[in-house]
Parts: sequence; structure tokens; C-alpha cells
Amino acid sequence: MMLFTFLDLVAIAGFATAWAGYVFLVERSSHSPLGLNERMHAFREDWLRRMLARDMRMVDVQIMAALQNGTAFFASTSLIAIGGALTLTRSSEDIIGVASYFPFAIPTSRVLWEAKAVGLCVIFVYAFFKFAWAYRLYNYVAILLGGTPPAAEKDTVEAEIHILRTTRLFTSAGRHFNRGQRAFFFALGYLGWFAGPIALMIATAAVVIVMWRRQFASDSLRAVDCDKS
Repeated sequence: MMLFTFLDLVAIAGFATAWAGYVFLVERSSHSPLGLNERMHAFREDWLRRMLARDMRMVDVQIMAALQNGTAFFASTSLIAIGGALTLTRSSEDIIGVASYFPFAIPTSRVLWEAKAVGLCVIFVYAFFKFAWAYRLYNYVAILLGGTPPAAEKDTVEAEIHILRTTRLFTSAGRHFNRGQRAFFFALGYLGWFAGPIALMIATAAVVIVMWRRQFASDSLRAVDCDKS
């Protein structure tokens, strides 16, 4: 007996394709510079160049600390989510019994339920690694901020190289953080699979539409591009 039905396989393949396709759209395609994430990468360099012209940089350090704390929060949340996903595998019989009373409940086996729970756990593990690495990169950025040349040397070649180096590392940290958050969003779509393959398809489409709108058609993007209106 097959563990997954043909419709299950189609749904999970569509989920993986949607995730990979969205990553390509936001990070690799010709449309990626139009997205909110890429716009913010440019503002990181603007921030560092303005910081270079200041002698007093306490505010910049505080902003950096806020970014680190936010990343640490999401990394901790990922661990809690992993624990919750593992609980689904340990209590599968009880959960299946409760779920059977829900309207439109789809009969499922213990093995299938546990396989779905393991998949959810894998998503949260991926998110944890992304957030943890982003946190580490932010630590590196903080070190580079501490090594920024003084304002009197802002026009030197050394200062220019340092700003470019710090910006690239800063951008890498932000990109890994975004990937971790993206995993959280797709995990919400993945939850639809527990209600059946059709629910997974609908939930995945909804997640992609919401994220696309936030990246390319949101009020936030228009606020960043207000100089172009």
C-alpha cells in the first residue's frame, strides 16, 4: 500500500515548486530588484555610508543590537516550533482521534500523519539554521562596525573598502533572515496538508500570493519608493 496518494504527491510537489519558484523570483530573477527586500539592501549601504561620516555611533550600535535581538527571538521560536512538530509525531493517535471529529475531516493513517509531521519539523529545522546563521552574521557585522574608520578618514580607500565589505556581510545576514521568515510563512501553508492535499494546494497558493503582494505591491514598498511617485 502506498503511503501517499497521487494527489498527495501532486500537492507536495506543487508546494516545493512554489517555494523554489518564489525564491527564484525574489532573489534571482530580473524582477528581484523591484522587490522590497532588494530595496532594503540598498538602504543598508546608505546607512553605513552616513554612519562613516559620524564620530558618535551609539545609535548605530543600538540599531544593530535590535536586529540581533529580533533574529535571536526567531531562532528561539524555531526551536519551540520544532518541539511542537515533534509532539505531533509522539501523540499521533490522540491527535488523529480528535481531528476525526472535525467537519470535512479526511481519514488518515498514523504513518501518513507522522510523515507529514516530520516534513513540518524539517521546515522548522531549516528555519532555525537560517536564523541562527543570520544571528552569527549580525555578530560579524557588529565587529566590522566597531572597526569602521573614524569620520576624519571617510574619504580614504580603506574606508571605502570597509564599507563595501560590511555592506556585503550585512546584506548576506539580511538575506538569511528573510529565508528563515519565508520558511515560517510556507510552514503555515504546509499545515494545510494535515487537512488534505487540496487544502495544501489552496494554502500554498494563498501564502505565495500574500508574500508576493508584500514584496511587489504593498504599502511598505510604496513608502520606500515615495521619491518615485
